[in-house]
Amino acid sequence: MKKQILLPVVFFSALFSFAQSYPDADETNPEKMQWQQGFPPLPEKTLHAADGSYFTFPGLRYSVNHMQEFSLTRTVPGAKENLYSVKTKYDDAIDNITFTPWNSDTPMTFAQSLDANYTDGIIIMHKGKIIYEKYPAGLKQDGVHAAMSVSKSFTGTIAAILEAEGVLDPSKTVAEYIPELKDSGFGDATVRQVMDMTTSIQYSEDYNDPNAEVWKYSAAGNVFRPADYKGPENYYEYLATVKKIPGQEHGEKFGYKTVNTELLAWINSRVTGKSLTELISEKIWKPMGAHYDGYYQVDPSGIAFAGGGFNLNLRDMAMFGEMMRNGGKLNGKQVIPASAAKDIATGGSGKEYKETFAKGGEYPALENWSYHNMWWITNNSHGAYMARGVHGQAIYVDPAAQMVIARFASTYLASNKYIDPLSIPAYEAVADYLMKK
Repeated sequence: MKKQILLPVVFFSALFSFAQSYPDADETNPEKMQWQQGFPPLPEKTLHAADGSYFTFPGLRYSVNHMQEFSLTRTVPGAKENLYSVKTKYDDAIDNITFTPWNSDTPMTFAQSLDANYTDGIIIMHKGKIIYEKYPAGLKQDGVHAAMSVSKSFTGTIAAILEAEGVLDPSKTVAEYIPELKDSGFGDATVRQVMDMTTSIQYSEDYNDPNAEVWKYSAAGNVFRPADYKGPENYYEYLATVKKIPGQEHGEKFGYKTVNTELLAWINSRVTGKSLTELISEKIWKPMGAHYDGYYQVDPSGIAFAGGGFNLNLRDMAMFGEMMRNGGKLNGKQVIPASAAKDIATGGSGKEYKETFAKGGEYPALENWSYHNMWWITNNSHGAYMARGVHGQAIYVDPAAQMVIARFASTYLASNKYIDPLSIPAYEAVADYLMKK
């Protein structure tokens, strides 16, 4: 079955627009396509970082599991002792749960949705147990996968932890923490406005616009630059160039702009004197007993790509979600402050947050949603909230159903605007099923 699509593939070192016909999930399984196999691989089976081919479909189905082969990275050490424990009790009936995608009249089973979303790996947890775990393509249980913008929620969680510890004051301005940005568009924004992406800055992530600011941001983080490149040398230098939107104040409306995450990571590092990778390891990964080292892709100056560069293990990601569901606890141990976990889960559910999100106008299908601490808040009857990334990455936490879903994917559809119609109703259907058990 062929699908015709015209969409941008999004990544910090390879941003392209393309039109092409795409085979289905089975045909593009990276193991079946034999990318990078042989010494050397055949030219038609070789992926490259310099020309961006490693992140165009279907090659990206291989690269999302092997980012270290294509970029500079920095390790996020996992735990060497006191590893988390988790029980499994698989429920085969989940495959047969049916739901109807948005804007469709045709029901689909959960099992069918896996290939429809080009799923690489998925875990469903219920009441602390893994009840569903599958690895349809490329990813192995002990593997590491690119989390894309799920990374933003880790940066936001660190900020929430630092706030709870009294180290970070979200009411202060950016300039108070980062004087270097005093004259930038961010200077008079509050840290809270950065955390909630309500800064009023001239920055577009329209990848079809050759003049969009995202291209300069991307170039600042790219290790592959033309010899005559004269722009910012790293993410920090780029942030200093960002301008404010004339006539619009910070806090007026939500705008999903990755540079907010880069700034928040800088603030986290400035107040602690530690890099993002150190903070993730010391405040989340080691305390929760993560089984595997993760890693971040970094820019030419070694600064972590906070907005989308975290690569981690699927079970570890699911257990992170389970820790969040349990108010910051895992295996009976308080990993992060309970107040931080509560603020992430419920702090953005007020009317003003919903109105600010709606004013942004970017996600009309996500009616009544909001955004807080770099997490997506559904404000549905279950109080569900999410971490989301392009090409299908997700952590979905449903407190009422006592459910967590963690998914890695490599769909040719980059934006969640195109992925949500299949994903959100599927998650909600599983939650409804589990509520009846």
